[in-house]
Amino acid sequence: MTDDRRIWIERATLTDFRSYPVLTVEAGPQPVVLVGSNGAGKTNLLEAISLLAPGQGLRRAPFSELARADGAGGWAVAARTHTLHGAVDIGTGIVAGQTGASRQVRIDGQQQSSSGILADYVEMVWVTPAMDGLFTGPAAERRRFLDRLILCFDAGYRTIAGRFERAMTARNRLLADGVRDNAQLEGFELQMAETGIAIAAARAEAVAALTVIIETRRSREPDSAFPWSTVAIDGAIERDLATHPAVAVEDGYVRTLRTMRERDRAAGRTLDGPHRSDLIVGHGPKSTPARLASTGEQKALLLGLVLAHAELVAERQEGAAPILLLDEVTAHLDVHRRSALFAEILRLGAQAWMTGNDRSAFDAMAGHALLLEIDNGIATATTQ
Repeated sequence: MTDDRRIWIERATLTDFRSYPVLTVEAGPQPVVLVGSNGAGKTNLLEAISLLAPGQGLRRAPFSELARADGAGGWAVAARTHTLHGAVDIGTGIVAGQTGASRQVRIDGQQQSSSGILADYVEMVWVTPAMDGLFTGPAAERRRFLDRLILCFDAGYRTIAGRFERAMTARNRLLADGVRDNAQLEGFELQMAETGIAIAAARAEAVAALTVIIETRRSREPDSAFPWSTVAIDGAIERDLATHPAVAVEDGYVRTLRTMRERDRAAGRTLDGPHRSDLIVGHGPKSTPARLASTGEQKALLLGLVLAHAELVAERQEGAAPILLLDEVTAHLDVHRRSALFAEILRLGAQAWMTGNDRSAFDAMAGHALLLEIDNGIATATTQ
C-alpha cells in the first residue's frame, strides 16, 4: 500500500504533558517500539498520541490531570499526521487555568468546535493492561470496547450516545427529586427511547460486522495464535429489535420507562435500557465463555478481537488500517504469539506504537520497526 493510503504519525510534540516538559518524536509509517524501565514515560507518550483521536484517550483521565506537575497548568500535543485526506497538522490541549471538561482542537491551525472532528482524520485502536480484565470485569467495560469499534466507522454515534446519557441523567434527577410531572418525565423518556433504540441497532450492526471479519480471519488462518471468538450483544432492546420493527421497540421502551418510574426512583437509577446491555464473548475453539479462559488465553482472545477490529476498520477504509496503540502488549504472550502478533501488524500495514520493558521481546520486529529508548523524558532512536 502506498504511503498516501496509510494513516500514520510523522512527528509528535508533547509540551508539559504528564512527565514530559517537551518531547518531539519523529517516525515513519512503520511500527514504533518504545522500550524503557517502569515509570520511564512510555505509556504517557502513547496516551498523548491517543488524544489525536476523539474522546478522552486510552486512560480516560480528566484533561486537567494530564498537565505536568511542575508546569504552568496547561498541556499540548501536536502532530504532523498522514491521513486519507493528506498530511495535516493536528493540535490539541488545554491552556493554563482552563476549566471544564473540553479540550481545544486545531486542524492545520484552525480552531475546531469539538474533538469529534478528529474522527474525520485519524482512526485508532488500542490495547492497554487495564483491558486484560475485559472478559471478567463489569459489563460497562465491554460496552465501552464495542462503542469504540462503532465510533471508528460512525462518528455520529458519539452524539447519539451523549444525548441518551443526558436524557437519562435528567430523568434520574427528576425521579430523585420526587418530581411526578408526567410531561417533564415523558419528554426525557421519549429522548431516551429514540436514542436508545439507535444505540442498540448500531451495536447489533457492529457485532454482525465483527462476526463476519472473525469468520474471514478464521477461514484464512484456522490455526492462528489468536483463537477466534464468538461475539453477541445481550440486552432486552437488542433482543426485541431482532424480531420486531424499530418503531414498535421504541414504543415498548417508552412504556417500560413510564411503568417502572417508581422502581427506578427507589433504585436511584434507570434499570432498563442499552446502558445495561453486555457484550458476550466466547472462546470459539473451546466453546466456553471467555471469562473462564486462562490469563494467556484471554490475552490472545483480546488481541484477536482487536486485530479483527483493526481489519474491519481497514476494510471500510479501502485498506487503510488504523493506528494501533499497544501498551505492554507482550505481557502474557509466549514467543510464538509475539511473532504472530508482529506478523499480523505488518500484514495490516499499520503504524503500531508498542511499549515494553524488555527489548528482546521485540526481536522479531528487527528491521521492520523504529526502536526508541525512553529514559528521563528523552526518546533516543537505537538499534536492536
